[in-house]
Amino acid sequence: MTYQAFYRVYRPQSFREMSGQTHVKRTLQNALLANKTTHAYLFSGPRGTGKTSTAKIFAKALNCENAPSNEPCNECPTCQSITEGSHPDVIEFDAASNSRVEEMRDIIEKVRFAPANARFKVYIIDEVHMLSTSAFNALLKTLEEPPEHAVFILATTEPHKLPATIISRCQRFDFKRLSSMDILERMKVVLEDIQLPFDEQALKVIAQAAAGGMRDALSLLDQVVSFSGDSLKLEDALLVTGSVSQDVFYDIALALKDKDIAQVLSLVEGLIADGKEPIRLAEDLITFFRDLLLLQTSRDLHDLLELVTPEEKFMQLAHDYSADILYGYIDILSKTQQEMRYSHHTKIYLETALLKMAQYSGGGEVVHSSAGTGVDPHLVDKVATLEKMVQQLTQQIQNGVQTSNAPQQNEAPKPRVKSQSFNAPVGRIKEVLKSATKRDIQAVKNAWVQVLGQLQKSQAALFAEAEPVAASSSAFVIKFKYDIHCKMVADNRELIANFTQYLSQVSGTVYELLCIPDNDWYTLRENFIKENHLDNKNDSSNQDDESAIAQSEQPFIEDVKEIASDDPLVAEAEKLFGKDFIEVVEE
Repeated sequence: MTYQAFYRVYRPQSFREMSGQTHVKRTLQNALLANKTTHAYLFSGPRGTGKTSTAKIFAKALNCENAPSNEPCNECPTCQSITEGSHPDVIEFDAASNSRVEEMRDIIEKVRFAPANARFKVYIIDEVHMLSTSAFNALLKTLEEPPEHAVFILATTEPHKLPATIISRCQRFDFKRLSSMDILERMKVVLEDIQLPFDEQALKVIAQAAAGGMRDALSLLDQVVSFSGDSLKLEDALLVTGSVSQDVFYDIALALKDKDIAQVLSLVEGLIADGKEPIRLAEDLITFFRDLLLLQTSRDLHDLLELVTPEEKFMQLAHDYSADILYGYIDILSKTQQEMRYSHHTKIYLETALLKMAQYSGGGEVVHSSAGTGVDPHLVDKVATLEKMVQQLTQQIQNGVQTSNAPQQNEAPKPRVKSQSFNAPVGRIKEVLKSATKRDIQAVKNAWVQVLGQLQKSQAALFAEAEPVAASSSAFVIKFKYDIHCKMVADNRELIANFTQYLSQVSGTVYELLCIPDNDWYTLRENFIKENHLDNKNDSSNQDDESAIAQSEQPFIEDVKEIASDDPLVAEAEKLFGKDFIEVVEE
């Protein structure tokens, strides 16, 4: 027989063998014993947390010949055939590769037939969020009123992509990431079964790299076992997973305590040269200092340690630091980690963070090194250079500009006319402005909050610093404060399709979405107003009927008053109450 991976061989076959997910197991077992199972279930959660395995165990318990029982016997022919995947009444359906409506209709046509030799016909639909809209619509009625013998189990890693009508017809179970202790215990069972000696610290490294996923942990364990020889050692786990030894972090922490900046930078440079990612190093350093805080707090928290072992040298190191300094280190690294996510210069950010930590004295104060401390002057110059580069990069990120070279000091800044990171569809936007109306922009603004509420939180965040500024009967323009957000929205076709679909449902009109950065909008708007003489609007108090009609037909641009508003009374009112609360009425 060919070799099978650990995550397949050691897949749990009963609720008793499952790791974690106590809230799911208890609810399902109580329903089985009381014979109060329902017709549709939704299992959602991160990958590798047991969704499909739980679905198979539940299908076996429903159809077990010894039912009702809170555990499948795994001995009767029905349980064994379901385990082997050959039972005709337990159908596994992969929505990722069968997302069309035709496949769903085939299931719906067969669901009304009675099971061949079991109590229930169970449909396990994996990655259900991949189904098309038509397939969801076809499934909806059957899911609402299925035959008595049918049970649907939907599994997904992205429940927010499911229609609300589907979710409301299911009992939902949210699977959580497994704790490091649960993963550790399961790996011990596997290694004891294959009779391979192991170092428990190596298993901790694998558990941390798995990030709460049992399948990822067993896959990594399989890889480390193949790499190892007669026993599983810590060095093997560190090499395969790309993690860093706790001894290296100990040396870094010791050098930080001694304010030895040269040693700190040298150690980090060596790790990066070995292929370690700066973002991952920052995350591991946060975990390391968190473990030191736990050791400092109590000796009874050893089970919660992720990187550090409760050895005497780590206990001593933890007590050499004050709690304020450890909290400060974690705060500096956390802020740096967030900034690193949007930059290609991650190494510079990490080095600067370590320099700040070396100069940190607690209470939020950074003590700068002087010439009398014995620090190499070249290192001081390097610190100043790094801080200046980080400041420039941060400024570029805030302005939405992505450049690889910092501006030269002697070069005069050029006036920005066009965004360097996103080319707005200027011609299309001008066409919208020519036919823009107040009614259309008001319709978009009225639906704005409701549409953002239907988007994912990560998608809605892109519109936090954006607002609609002009709209015609067929399209509307959104200006963005940051160029990078503008580009991310414009390049995401799925997001634009969802946004326009939700907007059409609320407003009753199908609009095209056009994106433009802040600076580009102001330039374009100003030129358009001058070209169309909108800035001279209402200059004369004596207008005949024809001029009034002409002005009423002029395009409406939201916030056009910001340019022409020179009235000192209006300016003072805007200063006191804000522009959003001021409305200028022409008489």
